[in-house]
Amino acid sequence: MLKTLMASIREYKKAAIATPLIVSGEVVMEVAIPFVTAQLINAIQAGATVADMLPYAGILIAMALASLAFGIGAGITCSEASCGFAKNLRHDVFAAVQRFSFANIDQFSSSSLVTRLTTDITNVQLAYMMVIRTAIRCPMLLLAGIIMGFIMGGPMAIVYVIVVPLLGFGLFKVVRTVHPIFRAVFHKYDALNESIEENVTGMRDVKSYVRQEYEKEKFGRAAQDVCRDFTRAEKILAFNAPMMNLAVFTVFAVVIQFGSYLIVSTKGVALNVGQFSALTTYGFMILMALMMVSMVFAMITMAQESAERIVEVIETEPTIKNPENPVMEMADGSIDFDHVTFKYSEKAENAALTDIDLHIRSGETIGIMGGTGSAKTSLVNLISRLYDVTEGSVKVGGVDVRDYDLEYLRNNVAVVLQKNVLFSGTIKENLRWGDPNASYDELVEVCKLAQADEFIQGFPQKYDTYIEQGGTNVSGGQKQRLCIARALLKRPKVLILDDSTSAVDTKTDALIREGLASYLPDTTKIIIAQRTSSVEHADRILVLDNGRIAGLGSHAELMENCEIYRETYTSQNRTGEEDAEAGAAAEPAPHVEPALEGGVADEQ
Repeated sequence: MLKTLMASIREYKKAAIATPLIVSGEVVMEVAIPFVTAQLINAIQAGATVADMLPYAGILIAMALASLAFGIGAGITCSEASCGFAKNLRHDVFAAVQRFSFANIDQFSSSSLVTRLTTDITNVQLAYMMVIRTAIRCPMLLLAGIIMGFIMGGPMAIVYVIVVPLLGFGLFKVVRTVHPIFRAVFHKYDALNESIEENVTGMRDVKSYVRQEYEKEKFGRAAQDVCRDFTRAEKILAFNAPMMNLAVFTVFAVVIQFGSYLIVSTKGVALNVGQFSALTTYGFMILMALMMVSMVFAMITMAQESAERIVEVIETEPTIKNPENPVMEMADGSIDFDHVTFKYSEKAENAALTDIDLHIRSGETIGIMGGTGSAKTSLVNLISRLYDVTEGSVKVGGVDVRDYDLEYLRNNVAVVLQKNVLFSGTIKENLRWGDPNASYDELVEVCKLAQADEFIQGFPQKYDTYIEQGGTNVSGGQKQRLCIARALLKRPKVLILDDSTSAVDTKTDALIREGLASYLPDTTKIIIAQRTSSVEHADRILVLDNGRIAGLGSHAELMENCEIYRETYTSQNRTGEEDAEAGAAAEPAPHVEPALEGGVADEQ
């Protein structure tokens, strides 16, 4: 774990090494000051004049300034090293997440990944800062204080040797007790963040169903769980203070009692006032060092669980990797499923897809239909290698998708999902995800084909209109059309529309399909849809049922041979006829899409 974490230090290694070196100078000054002070006290007791005391004063001032300088320097280098380490660690965790396949992402919830990138890394950063500064400073101060205690106080310093191990054992027991509690509390942090994430992303549903009170109670329970565990841990950690106070007062009682006795009984021969002063100062220094050590242990204990969670993400091997010699050329958009069986995990009892044998010609338009859970999306996810097949093979352009370079494959297999995602930025910036070098004219062209240009021109800023995070300031249909336009810019060999026109009316759907046919005539198009009108003009239609092929053919062939397709078509068209009889309600009134400033209504 430490080796993995240390790999994130990188360019901040010099600052990390400089910090303990500078701290060493600070410790030397702190330990030397009581020694010089003892000499000054002895000189005063011996009747030194002001002139005799001036050299001591000068030395003490110089040592204090040097200690201050060392302290400032250590603070600067420590801050640089710890903040830089945290920055690199966040980068490494985020980069690891970007390499994840869908199967890897399924292992971690999004709220857990957010916690690891924020709270966990902050805990590790604080622990690292304490390790390179405080954890170096305190043991050095402890050891130097004990040595100087023996030099100045002789056998009396044995009290430190007795107290320190006892106190250290007590601190160790406290730390060992709280570690399992911190381990549990971070899992509850994930649940807390998940509650926040669900509430924020689903705010419209929460308000629509008037579930604010329920959500507040749910969040309150999660927060109470975190509070309860942290309170329990803090109660145990609170034993540090009374243990430290007991040790401090015991040591001071022993030192003052026996020190005073020696000074009086031997008239300063066995122990003088200067030595006594230094001895008490070193005692206080030793015990304060132990107090800081206890704080370091507590911080490291809390950070240990955070570090394990961070390293778990970094060390998770992607289930989908590039081959050693990847193919960087795709002949065409033909797709071949050769007896494909697919399970989402090795432990899964049932297969999502079973014995799929399907061959699609390049440039062909294929419609896919099936009920909920029939594995339509699972099928197309295999084409862009978001998952790997369990049995059989998937080939694009005659080459197994596992042999392609992943980036090259996904640039040539464009996917537009039903739940489209737009990122914060302008419409231009979102569209250029498809092609970073696309000109303004190219953006307008694909938006016209995707039936998006009309509503974009209605916005005050047009293509410079800012899209809020998640595209919350545009309707579902507008998001879908923008995402289709974005995919068109890639000019892929294969274009997959995964129910991506579900939020637009049938007329717009038909216009989009016409635009796709004219703009990408040689591209293989796969259209997943719930409406038969979206796929009935496809070259062939695939009907899935429970992960198996239930029918394959043209609209006419399926109407004759496939009961599932025929029933779907009949039920949808019967509904349309009833609506028409009710007053031509199937044709919505002309809809003028409002500008962003007035809010955008959902499309019909």
